Amino acid sequence: MTHMFDEGLGRRDANYVPLTPIDFISRAAEIYSDYPAIVYGEVRRNWRETYERTCRLASALGLAGIGRGDTVAVLLPNIPEMIEAHFGVPMAGAVLNTINTRLDIASVLFMLRHGEAKLLIVDSEFAELAQRVALELPALRIICVSDALPADARAFSRATDYEAFLLNGDPRFAWMPPPDEWDAIALNYTSGTTGEPKGVVYHHRGAYLNALSNILEWDMPKHAVYLWTLPLFHCNGWCFPWTIAARAGVNVCLRKFDAKTVFDLIRRERVTHYCGAPIVQSALANAPTEWREGITHQVSTMVAGAPPSPAVIARMKEIGFDLTHVYGLTEVYGPASVCAKQQSWNALCDDDRARMNARQGVRYHLQAAAAVLDPQTLEPVPRDGETHGEVMFRGNICMKGYLKNEHATAEAFRGGWFHTGDIGVLMSDGYFHITDRSKDIIISGGENISSIEVEDALYQHPAVSVAAVVAMPDAKWGEVPCAFVELKPGARVTADEMIAHCRTLLAGYKVPKAVFFGELPKTSTGKIQKFELRARVKSAHAIDTLSPVTVPRGAR
Repeated sequence: MTHMFDEGLGRRDANYVPLTPIDFISRAAEIYSDYPAIVYGEVRRNWRETYERTCRLASALGLAGIGRGDTVAVLLPNIPEMIEAHFGVPMAGAVLNTINTRLDIASVLFMLRHGEAKLLIVDSEFAELAQRVALELPALRIICVSDALPADARAFSRATDYEAFLLNGDPRFAWMPPPDEWDAIALNYTSGTTGEPKGVVYHHRGAYLNALSNILEWDMPKHAVYLWTLPLFHCNGWCFPWTIAARAGVNVCLRKFDAKTVFDLIRRERVTHYCGAPIVQSALANAPTEWREGITHQVSTMVAGAPPSPAVIARMKEIGFDLTHVYGLTEVYGPASVCAKQQSWNALCDDDRARMNARQGVRYHLQAAAAVLDPQTLEPVPRDGETHGEVMFRGNICMKGYLKNEHATAEAFRGGWFHTGDIGVLMSDGYFHITDRSKDIIISGGENISSIEVEDALYQHPAVSVAAVVAMPDAKWGEVPCAFVELKPGARVTADEMIAHCRTLLAGYKVPKAVFFGELPKTSTGKIQKFELRARVKSAHAIDTLSPVTVPRGAR
């Protein structure tokens, strides 16, 4: 049934244009053409130059036969060419597939085949891998970026140099926005622990809205200086390539994370913002004091990944970095909720304020809903901070779905919500707090133990740099907590001392029954690979890390 507000009031070219984050760089180049856009070693480019290079890339891709719906894969560190790909590829109508630079050849080949990549842009550091790819996929066009290393002609005999490729393109290429904002803009693969990784498809609308949400959550000013400590291949850098363009900010590129280099860049380039996993924040917080000398300006940082311990949050405050805690997954474009700070928290002691900031918080500005629901009934859990449910999202900042996997897509969106698989509680103020992944709950003698709670106790020991807790089989209790600890440089502590420390903070049944020391296995984004730790102690969870969530209503 139509009414008067429909008649003659349809969409027209003058009043409706599909949303796309590509437009952000066009505006930056138009209005702030001479402002700095890229800083990388000796490279200094403004927004006009950066825009022209992205137009050249889009034009050259078109001349190479790349068009709407084609996949362009990139295997690049956080260098300027990676920023350019986030605009040039979708300008050509193509879909950007950023690949984790630390993956093995089998995983890379799976993604290239599954995503049906037609062209690969690869850094010369990965020459050996590129050579293997060329042998396995002879039809794949390869473009080589010679950054830290000169291109090896033997490895790149079939490749075209990136700069030469750009010269074929038109710097005034008249790119067009997508005909539909639901068109795919990016393809990101989840890190598979058992089975093959899933291809998460982003649309232009979601990328646009999450880029703007990043600005709103951070109150990010124009011309902010952003340091790329976060891998750009991870959820498209949480959509920050598009965010920085929207603010006409500065991309300070960083090929490889190193704590001292980060502090040097913050000091020299007057960096105002950066993002990172808890492992990155911990490395900076625990760095020698002299590395931070001379940094007197405000630095804002976002942390995501595993819930940061209050101890890490407190350390960041001590060194003068303002930390904002966000939460999300690949399927929701990176962060989709934020622990929005309240003025009333300023009156709390440091420990209590840190605990408030460690929660996963509330929905992003432009996400429709975030909730903790009973996974069977989809009813909201009470705001008691105790009743467990599954964290779920709904809204525009959710993926299109999993590529070529309708069953997994339907299951993920069951009941009109995106199911994260994270277990949490809802607090009295409406903020949610993750207590664990469904597979990380330790059930010992019928009691549920949160591995995160035990990890937080470990982090409160001054010698601990990184900690992880998993279930270890036990003849009497079924399973018990087992701790893996990475100590700070020069620190010494015994397992008995660590267990005694935990006894002062935890109920007896929650105290780790074993503690192992050494470097923890991590992904390239700093996430601890708990499935490897489970395998070490032969946990039953190690062989079922992708099982569906089955949290009983009111389980505690």
